[in-house]
Amino acid sequence: MSKTVLKVTDLVRHYPLPKESLFAKPRYVYALNGVSFEIKEGKSFGIVGESGCGKSTLARNVMALEPTDSGSVIIQGEEVVCKSFSELRPLRQHFQMVFQDPYGSLDPHHTVGRIVAEPLAALGKISTEEKNNRVKEVLQSVGLKSTDTEKYPHEFSGGQRQRIAIARALITRPSLIVADEPVSALDVSVQAQVLNLLKDLQDSFGVTYMFISHDLAVVEYLCDEVAVMYLGSIVEKGRTEDLFKSPAHPYTKVLLDAVPKPASGRKRERIRLKGTVTGQTEQRIGCSFQDRCPMAQDRCRRETPSLKKVGPEHLAACHFSQELMKEATA
Repeated sequence: MSKTVLKVTDLVRHYPLPKESLFAKPRYVYALNGVSFEIKEGKSFGIVGESGCGKSTLARNVMALEPTDSGSVIIQGEEVVCKSFSELRPLRQHFQMVFQDPYGSLDPHHTVGRIVAEPLAALGKISTEEKNNRVKEVLQSVGLKSTDTEKYPHEFSGGQRQRIAIARALITRPSLIVADEPVSALDVSVQAQVLNLLKDLQDSFGVTYMFISHDLAVVEYLCDEVAVMYLGSIVEKGRTEDLFKSPAHPYTKVLLDAVPKPASGRKRERIRLKGTVTGQTEQRIGCSFQDRCPMAQDRCRRETPSLKKVGPEHLAACHFSQELMKEATA
């Protein structure tokens, strides 16, 4: 069996809001509400959902970049929640992050060599020769020249800057890379180059990816498994092929219907959303999708659906998931 690289259990993150008055009740943004999943070694796990569903908050909490209210994040057998900065420092060589903006994530005042070498500080003392060799090696692995070390970020295109960011993430030879919308700021043709690069690097180095995106086509191409998030919770999770072929949650079906497809003779049945998005400052009884779902019934307003098995390695949090899957295969 493959080793589990990342295991997230019941992760909760609520942000306090300023009080409207001295005696008003505390208010919160309920960004994460008990998120759980795991990723096996050498696999790619996609997190999808619309803006504001908690994807980036999940990434920051997995990377221990901000405090977590409760829950567990275990990377390579090590719990990272509640660890101090000094305790996390040696562990960070095992997990690195690639950010969305290839322009804002690189310091314009530093050379590429210095930027890429920065994570090596987590390894402790390392000789200048070894550091320089690692930087040149990793730049070449992402399709850049070893002579690019003396250049600055403004001398590169957007796609090349994202390659630099990927090189920086790879320099410590991590087992896990968390990629938060790494291609959304790039042109479509450049997106394809970066995605192919990520696949090649996974084949070469056995890297495990947690890949966050709102673009289902990108996730379908890169990821082995997918989790769909809505208002801070995972509403469906499974193998990419199964989830795309037979969605078991109305929200997943809405996302899939939004992906452009070539015209065919068969008319596509789409779920039509109603209502508006429930704010993340509210916690409600029942399904979080109830106000927008055309399938919602009284049960959806009384009972909160839990993630339950609807197929091999396929889970969904919907009272009517079986009916929805039958419609998809009909």
